[in-house]
Order: sequence, then C-alpha cells, then structure tokens
Amino acid sequence: MKLLRLVLLGSILCASTSTYSQFTDQINSNRPGKSAGAFAVGKKVFQIESGLYYINESHDVLDYKANGLGLEFTGRYGLLKEQLELTLDVQFQMDKYKSDILETNRSGLRNTTLGAKYLFYDPYKKGEEKPNIYSWKANHKFKWKSLIPAISGYAGVNYTMDNDYSIPDEATISPKIMLITQNHFKGKWVFVTNLIADKITSEAKNFGYVLTITYGVNEKWSAFFENKGVKGDYYSDGIFTLGATHLLMDNLQVDASISKNIKTTPDLIYGGIGFSWRFDKKHKDIEIKDGKEVKEKKEGKSKNGVLSDEELQKASEKAEKKKRRNKGEDLPEKSTQEQEEQKSKRLEDEIEP
Repeated sequence: MKLLRLVLLGSILCASTSTYSQFTDQINSNRPGKSAGAFAVGKKVFQIESGLYYINESHDVLDYKANGLGLEFTGRYGLLKEQLELTLDVQFQMDKYKSDILETNRSGLRNTTLGAKYLFYDPYKKGEEKPNIYSWKANHKFKWKSLIPAISGYAGVNYTMDNDYSIPDEATISPKIMLITQNHFKGKWVFVTNLIADKITSEAKNFGYVLTITYGVNEKWSAFFENKGVKGDYYSDGIFTLGATHLLMDNLQVDASISKNIKTTPDLIYGGIGFSWRFDKKHKDIEIKDGKEVKEKKEGKSKNGVLSDEELQKASEKAEKKKRRNKGEDLPEKSTQEQEEQKSKRLEDEIEP
C-alpha cells in the first residue's frame, strides 16, 4: 500500500510540472532515467551518456536468483538540422544465475537500438515570454500556455543477438517507435512523457510508457522521479526510479540512481552511476526570426548576382589600377608595411610543405 501511495503521489506531481530547450549552454542529458527528452542535442553536437549498474533479480515462481553488473551506452549526434538527432543505444550485462537445477554465468548484449528523433513542435521556438516589469503577480501566475508541450517522434531498429538473454523465436531485427512530449512550466520543473511501441514484429513485442519529473535544486544539482510501465506477452511490469545529477562542467555531468519494480515474478532492484559528456566545438548558434531559422550568411561571396561589400571594394581597386595603366600613369608605390606583409607571405609559402 505504501508503494501504491507513492505511485499515486508521483502521478499527481507528474501532472503539474517542467524546463529546458534545444541547444543549451549546459549539457542536457537523458540520464539517469529511461525516458528520452523531446529536444535534440543540437546540430553537429556529439554527446555520450554512459553508466554502470548493479542488478539483483529473483523469481518466486521459477525459483531462481541472479545478480551481476551491466554497462549502458548511448551516443547522440545532431545531424543536418537543430531538430534532428541520431541515437545509438547499447546495453551489455553479465551476471551469475542460480536455481535448484542450474548454476551458470551469463553475459551478452541485452539491447542494441539505432534510431532517429525529430522535434516536430517547439512552443518556445519564438523565445521565452518577456517579463512584465510592472507586475510581480503577472510574472508569477500560472500560464495555461505552459501546458502545451514540445513534441517529438522517434523511429528506430532493434538488433537482437542470440545470447543468454535472448527470448526464444525473437526476431533478430524489429522496429521501435515512440511519441515524446516535454513541458516547460514556470519554475525549476521538467516533465517528460514517452509512449512506446517496441519490437512490434517480434515475439517479445511490448507497449509502454515512461513518465519522468525533474527538479532543479540549484545550478549544479537536480533530482528526478520516474515511473516506467511495460505490457507484453512475454513480460509486463512497473518500475520506479529515484536519482540525482551533478554538473561538474558545462559539458560534463555525473549521476546516480536506484530502481525497484512492483512484481515478484521477477523481483528487481538495481542501482547505478554514470556520466554524460558533450562535444560541441563545431556547433554554431542559430538565429531565430519570427519562429523560423535564419540561414547562415557567408561573407565575401555574392548571392543572386549581387556583389558583397568586400567584392565591390576589390573590384573598384582593380578598375582604378587598370584605368591608370591605360593612361600611362605610374601606379603608386606600395607602402613599406605592404612590402613587409608581402615578404612575410612569400616566406610562409616557401616554408609550407
């Protein structure tokens, strides 16, 4: 009953909270929860999210126990547009399995998924609403607009290897699709929802959801509560997770979490630690005007046949020199500074291989 009350409390909280956006000054990670946020990492941004976990599993009916370690890895890359992200998810586990008739060591990939996520709708694309400098009440009152979430779609492919964790007759290749929403409420809260259809063409097909609520304690620390539900012919369960993250640098964070399910067939408890790291040196901030992305202008090049200021200046100087030559006039001698610059340039050209 205590667990049920906790579930109901979490559901009530999840109905009322959220924060964050596309590319941010500080890293925005999905860890350590199991949900995916609606926003991509940003164009030309590469991000790694990885961690180790310990798992303890037992089954009342089949009467077995298993405990061991696992490694989770997620690679995310922003491709072509700010809204598009490619992802690779890999989970490797090794444990010791023990029952009345068998005792063995197991190992293998439990999950390998390659997919893409696209942000279809961003309610904050035109920028945050400007504060009212005349009214404290207007700035702090609840805004119904905050109930409108950012919306993304995900499509991926699962690759299942034949190992100790594979299900009999499970398809080697199977699809995964997901609808993702993310709300931004006033304050320090983030609320993410994932609706999932996984391994649809396989014997292990399942449908589920993930609800994650995050609270920013301060600039360095945040805490979260998560509920994951899954329903399938082979496995159904509900899992609850508590965790926290700490920002070490703008592009690096560490995390810790602990999870527990509601069943005893099997009974699961696991906890882990991890990190998220972002490489964003190639990312360039985009300009948004009237809710639309402004294409980057390249200096020194003409567009639609119209010369740039730099090209006009060079053309003018060239025309002036040609005019003086035709008239037989002596061209002005180059200044000492210009001569030194040309000499330096020639030396650099000779040194370069």
